[in-house]
Amino acid sequence: MTYHTAAADIALRDQSITERVFENLMTRPSMVVLTDGTTGETMTASEFMTQVKALAGGLTARGMGAGKTVALMAPNIPQYCVVFHAVAWAGGTVTTINPTCTVSEVAHQLRDSDADLLITIPMFLETAQAAAADAGAQPVVVIGEAEGAEPLSAYFGTPLEAQAPVDLDTHFAVLPYSSGTTGMPKGVCLSHRNLVVNVDQIIAGMEFEEGEITAAFLPFFHIYGMTGLMNVHLAGGGALVTMPRFDLELFLQISQDQKARRLWIVPPVALALAKHPVVEKYDLSHLELVVCGAAPLGGDVADAMAKRLDAVCTQGFGMTELAPVSHFNPPSRPKSGSSGPAVPNTRCRVVDPETGADLPAGQEGELWIKGPQVMKGYLNNEKATAETLTPDGWLKTGDIAYIDDDGYMYIVDRLKELIKFKGFQVAPAELEATLVSMDGITDAAVIGLPDDEAGELPVAFVVAGTPAPTEEEIKAHLAKTLSKYKQVHRVTFVDEIPKSASGKILRRVLRAQATA
Repeated sequence: MTYHTAAADIALRDQSITERVFENLMTRPSMVVLTDGTTGETMTASEFMTQVKALAGGLTARGMGAGKTVALMAPNIPQYCVVFHAVAWAGGTVTTINPTCTVSEVAHQLRDSDADLLITIPMFLETAQAAAADAGAQPVVVIGEAEGAEPLSAYFGTPLEAQAPVDLDTHFAVLPYSSGTTGMPKGVCLSHRNLVVNVDQIIAGMEFEEGEITAAFLPFFHIYGMTGLMNVHLAGGGALVTMPRFDLELFLQISQDQKARRLWIVPPVALALAKHPVVEKYDLSHLELVVCGAAPLGGDVADAMAKRLDAVCTQGFGMTELAPVSHFNPPSRPKSGSSGPAVPNTRCRVVDPETGADLPAGQEGELWIKGPQVMKGYLNNEKATAETLTPDGWLKTGDIAYIDDDGYMYIVDRLKELIKFKGFQVAPAELEATLVSMDGITDAAVIGLPDDEAGELPVAFVVAGTPAPTEEEIKAHLAKTLSKYKQVHRVTFVDEIPKSASGKILRRVLRAQATA
């Protein structure tokens, strides 16, 4: 059966994501909407809009506006929001890059997205320049000043006063990269319509209120931080204090000083809020809600955190391909352990993975989603798109779930093979390809093992040749090649990797072996 949310549908706006943000900002031009949490520098709504228009005009004048793709590799700072919206206002596409990526990972994304320009900060300039040289010699500019690179300030020009024309349904406003349900990272094609409607779905479904100010450590390059924090707060009447990386005491200080009503967190932070003694030093009496996402949060930790903070703890469900939210546990009527009902304009089904038949309430199957927030597809990857999107627009999430009689959805397990490490998606296939590229390794498999703090830890099973590398040498090879979060935490040497007749790795056998 098809489940419809009980929430009333919201009207679809004919606006770009930046027009949606500006509509709200124009009602409060003198209000501070962005504060740099480390320097204290502030930006009002008026200053933000002025900078966006000036940068959009400068990008256009340099031929980097409409139809171009700009890669943005930076931590959470107010200027990140300016660049993001300037590119969108100019009619371009932003591809967001994790600044901790390695040279080879950045180069892959630059090539795959066909980026025309790379914007970064001085700290990551060396990686950016090396990746650009490898990928096709894209110009690299820096936010701020750095020797050997043109500053972003040189790109500001005559303001572009109106949104450059874009097709709201087909133009890709942003290209974040995700491993999807399986495999290597792929560009997720999200339109202006996808982004705008999900902002409105979150504001409605999560009972967002004007004036909400929160500490923004969830990275803007990740869809959770991009939509849930950056665009929801700017478009919903709120404000942000940016944090370039998570620091518990700074997070608590900002939350106290700003009298935060709501915190947006991930499971490792939930664990700290539930157990760390430093929390007692701060006044969080204004706190009403804690929203935890990016990975499932255990009920015991959620309950302990909620009790300690005297706040409602809610979870939702989303993925990059959903821009990202499809379900949310409403603060006014939450159900423990649930991801909640679908957000407005959203339908869902629970489908038998073997037969494709719809399943009734209470039975477990693969969760499928349909709604205006569903991606257009994967960039230049028809095969992966066809595996994830049905011809009539249903997104196969790869997650096993059930829906109760009230329409509340519960995630049970993952059909897909992705490992969720501290909210980041780690594709076993990427680690396995890197492992087998190493001399002395003839075969490899990677699985995730449950961990209270990280969610899951990637661990490797390796078939070694002659001479065989040591565990330390293997870890050093991965550290040199892949991002910090894509590292294995244990290596087990085995005689062979268990596989099915078709050659598929039998990960359940390895999990049983690892936990025996």
